[in-house]
Amino acid sequence: MKLQGWIVVASLASLTAHAADTELNLYSARHYQTDEALYKNFEKTTGIKINRIEAQEDALLERLKNEGANSPADVFITVDATRLAKADELNLFAEVKSPVLAARIPPHLQTGEWFAFSTRARVIVYNKLAIKPEQIQTYEQLADPALKGQVCVRAGMHPYNLSLGAAMIAHEGEAKTEAWARGLVANFARAPKGGDTDQIKAVAAGECGVALSNSYYVARLIRSSAPEDRKVVEAIGVIWPNQKTWGTHINVSGGGMLKTAPHKEAAVKFLEYLASDDAQRYFADGNNEWPVVADVKVKNPALERLGPFKADTLAIGRTSKGAITAQKIFDRAGWR
Repeated sequence: MKLQGWIVVASLASLTAHAADTELNLYSARHYQTDEALYKNFEKTTGIKINRIEAQEDALLERLKNEGANSPADVFITVDATRLAKADELNLFAEVKSPVLAARIPPHLQTGEWFAFSTRARVIVYNKLAIKPEQIQTYEQLADPALKGQVCVRAGMHPYNLSLGAAMIAHEGEAKTEAWARGLVANFARAPKGGDTDQIKAVAAGECGVALSNSYYVARLIRSSAPEDRKVVEAIGVIWPNQKTWGTHINVSGGGMLKTAPHKEAAVKFLEYLASDDAQRYFADGNNEWPVVADVKVKNPALERLGPFKADTLAIGRTSKGAITAQKIFDRAGWR
């Protein structure tokens, strides 16, 4: 009788394990409508249903902390290396040993616990009537006194800028990065405000001469059919900074499997799927980002118009870990 009971329990456990492999609980801080196709294709291909919760990064991280070992989440994905580093600092990610991910994602775009699945570049946008391209070939030149009153940028505390600051610290050291930040602040056309698209439009309108922006904001405007957006694109030029030195700074969208994931097999399958050719093309076409898998071919007119460039190959883990130091430097420089 006891043996029969054990068989029943074992059978139930087997059914539970099977059920677990048919679903995935995803916590996502990506808020792009085009990701819907990405998820639907995974469900169709694998038969694994995605249960998705979307919120801002801080809210999701707080939720994960509160849920603790009882969290139903399997995978956490977000944008920006500094945000992924926050999850890593909370010891949320599990190590993932996947031959697929190891082979397809470049070593500098993975840490072993979280992985980049797409990249975007931090470019310099300029007003073609006010600024000469040779004035702004590097990030460092944005601190040149010749650009006094010409620079527009969003808040220094924003992760996009903190990631750039962290990369500069890694390449140039803290002292040079602080000198650069002070020079940049001295060149502000106005106090930092708004997002990257606001900076681009301010440049086009002549409110400032140059601005920093993530590349996909420029690409969105290029792909827009709105007359006002077309006027913006006509008025601006785009520079790939630091092509003769360490390359243009890139940031990422990425994610990892959580240590408490109840569906670990499905989680690894999902991460591997994000490195597949189909998923990589969704990233590129859907949000104007670049695939991390080198041989994936995409057809995106905006990315083609922006053209090729030399990207910084600094290990993404180093970039993310320097954000706290970058914030302190920016605070001292008055970039708030």
